[in-house]
Amino acid sequence: MNDFASYISIDSDVRFGKPCIKGTRIAVTDILQWLASGMTTAEIVHDYPLQEAHIQAALSFSAHREAYIKILTAA
Repeated sequence: MNDFASYISIDSDVRFGKPCIKGTRIAVTDILQWLASGMTTAEIVHDYPLQEAHIQAALSFSAHREAYIKILTAA
């Protein structure tokens, strides 16, 4: 996914500026921790107000974080 900027925002007033799914207080790190703990994408989508595209965006953002962090904060 190359269009993760449409799903992720960075706002200093939300979660101390952590990258979050737009319109939520769910941080990218929350999603990564849930996946690392063994939750499946289906379980996350069932338990939280997210779609599979949000999870893919979080993974893509994390994979390309250093290259895109400046772009997201400038937007």
